[in-house]
Amino acid sequence: MSRHLVVGAGAIGSAVAVMLASRGESVTLATRSASGPDLPGIDKVRVDASQAEPLTDLATGTAVVYNCANPPYHRWAQDWPPIAAALLAAAERSGSVLATASNLYGYGPVSGPMTEDLPLLAPGTKGRVRAQMYVDALAAHDAGRVRMTEVRGSDYVGPGALGHLADRVVPRVLAGKKASVLGSADQLHTWTYTQDMARTLVAAAGDERAWGRAWHAPSNPARTQREAIDDLARVAGVPTIPVGTLPAAVLRGIGLVNPTIRELRETRYQFEAPFVMDSSDAEQTFGFSPTPWDDVLADTLRSFGWTGASSTDVTR
Repeated sequence: MSRHLVVGAGAIGSAVAVMLASRGESVTLATRSASGPDLPGIDKVRVDASQAEPLTDLATGTAVVYNCANPPYHRWAQDWPPIAAALLAAAERSGSVLATASNLYGYGPVSGPMTEDLPLLAPGTKGRVRAQMYVDALAAHDAGRVRMTEVRGSDYVGPGALGHLADRVVPRVLAGKKASVLGSADQLHTWTYTQDMARTLVAAAGDERAWGRAWHAPSNPARTQREAIDDLARVAGVPTIPVGTLPAAVLRGIGLVNPTIRELRETRYQFEAPFVMDSSDAEQTFGFSPTPWDDVLADTLRSFGWTGASSTDVTR
């Protein structure tokens, strides 16, 4: 049995903690509020993740430090740098592997499927923040100061996910109401299942072949927002709903009073053109495929209280 430190109890941090505990590992789950799953093997503690000293104390004696933190979306520029620096310092001082859950923001706008060897050329603030986190950790790895890996996923779908295929859409599908989406409803987009993201992070952390580079979490073939919403209705066994788009002017208006919506302007490009992630490298290296799409959608629906029979008889 090994000890692990998981920082952050959102969708990915909680899934990682549960996966580790279910196989008999000892898990310390650290958050500001000591939140997270109540399961044997998971010790929930309070910590300020921007402070290296308490993180180092928690990391000492662990095999892996998992960075699954998630500062408020509109505060990435202020909150991420000290958190990333503290986690990197804690991993270096403790000798633990640093495994970071990340996203595709660092690439910026792309003209084809994203692979892990693309340069990190993001023009926006949030993309540059995520890119710098990776550059700093990789530099420490290359200098022999730490062992690190990073797993990148696209927009999440599944238990605990928030956003485009979660709280903004699923309740409307189940209620038979129109959904409005960001950007175009008809551009191909990759969706990453929260459980597959967590599974890849755990695999990469424990595999020496994975250290010193980034990986894309195995994800299903891209689906447009309209297709994905229609798929949710099909799996739920309910009629399809109308799908519209949110005009840029409406987003600007909402953004005047909602900082999270305001920040979406930076990443709107991800829904205005194909945004497709290639995860074949991770699939071949770690030997697993993404969870079947209909199972992903059924799990997502259940997380919103859906208990009805599926028209496709999806089972788990």
